[in-house]
Amino acid sequence: MPTSDFSSYDQLDPGALRHDDSYKWTKYAPDVLPFWIADMDFPVAPAIVAALHERLSRGLGYHQVGGDPTLKALLLGKLAADGLSGLEAQHISFLPGVVPGLYAAVLALTQPGDEVITFTPIYPPFLTAAGAAGRIAREVPLARTEQGYQLDWQALEQAVTPRSKLLMLCHPHNPTGRVWTADELSQLADFALRHNLYVVSDELHADLRYSDAIPYQPFATVNPALMPRVVMLTGPCKAYNTAGLGIGAMICSDTDVLRQLDSTLAGVSAPPSALSVTMWQAALRHGSPWLSDTVQYLQQNRDLVTEFMARRLPQVPYFAPQATYLAWLDLRGFAQADHMQQYLLEEAKIALNDGPTFGQGYQGFVRLNFATRRNLLQEGLDRLAAALRS
Repeated sequence: MPTSDFSSYDQLDPGALRHDDSYKWTKYAPDVLPFWIADMDFPVAPAIVAALHERLSRGLGYHQVGGDPTLKALLLGKLAADGLSGLEAQHISFLPGVVPGLYAAVLALTQPGDEVITFTPIYPPFLTAAGAAGRIAREVPLARTEQGYQLDWQALEQAVTPRSKLLMLCHPHNPTGRVWTADELSQLADFALRHNLYVVSDELHADLRYSDAIPYQPFATVNPALMPRVVMLTGPCKAYNTAGLGIGAMICSDTDVLRQLDSTLAGVSAPPSALSVTMWQAALRHGSPWLSDTVQYLQQNRDLVTEFMARRLPQVPYFAPQATYLAWLDLRGFAQADHMQQYLLEEAKIALNDGPTFGQGYQGFVRLNFATRRNLLQEGLDRLAAALRS
C-alpha cells in the first residue's frame, strides 16, 4: 500500500479542517487555533481508507460480537513484537475505546471507599473514573527535576494505605510525554506486589515514540509475578488518528480478571463497530509506513516547540516529550496564571487544555497539541509568546 505524500501536511487547509464533524475545530470561534483535544489534523492512512471502502461493499449486519478473531490474532502478533508474548485470544477483550477500560478497572477491581493511586498531572479520566465510582483518588504528583518529570518514590510510599487497591499508570505518560524506564517500571512492579495492588496500564500512546526516546517496555512484561494483576489498555486511535472510530482492548493474562472487567460493561457498553474493527485490522496489516512517516513529522514539530521555548520563552519550565504529540507547559510564572487557559483563548486566540483538569495544583499549566500543519503550529506559538509578553 502506498503511504501519503507527507509534504501535503504543510498544505493542510484550516477551512477544510473546520468541518461540522470536527469537535476540535468547531468548539471555539473561527479565529481560534485549536491545539487542545488529542487528535491529529492529518489525513487518515490511505491503507485504512481503502479498507473501509472495501468493507462498505459488504453487509453491515452484526459482525464478530464475541471479539473478532482476525483482529485478535493481529493484535497478539503486535503485542509479541513489543515483548508481550505468551498470550492467547482469551486474554483480549475489545472495547469501544480505552476510557471505558479505565472505568471498568475501577469498578471491577475496587470497592466503594477504596483508594486508587495515580500520578499527576494525568489524563483527566484517570481521576474521574475513581470519583464517579465512589472511590478515592490518591494523587501522587510527579517530581520535576533538571532532567524532566520523574516518579516521586517517597510521595508514592506516603500515599499508599491499607485501602489502596489499584494503581493507574499511563505509559507513555499523558501529558508529560515520559516513556518510563525499565528501572522505573521494575520499581513500580515491586511496589504493587508489596502492597497487593492491581495495576491498569494505559499504553495508548506507545506507538507515538520518537527516535530519541528510551526503549518501550509493556508494563505487564516487567515482573512475571505481577503479570496476572496487570490490565493493559491499548488501541489504534491516537497513533492512526481515528478517534471517530472508537475501539480499544483490555489485555490480561488472568481470564478471571478479564471476566470481572467485562461484567462491569455488560449492557452499558456496546462492542466496537464493524468499521472500527476493519480500521484496526488495516492499521496492523498495512499502517506501519504511514505511522513511521507521521511520527517523523511529529518529531520535527516537537523539535520546533522545543527550540521555540528555549529561544522565545526560556523562563518557562519545559521538557520535550519522548512520546505523544502533547507538550506540557508550566506558565505559573505569569500574571495570568490563575486563568491562563481562558486568557490565552481570549487574548492569543489559541485553545489549549487547562491544567487543573489534570489534577490538583496545576492551575497555570496548559497542554498543547502540536499534531498540526507546521506553519499553523508556528503561528500558534507566536501568538502564545505575544500574549505572555502583554
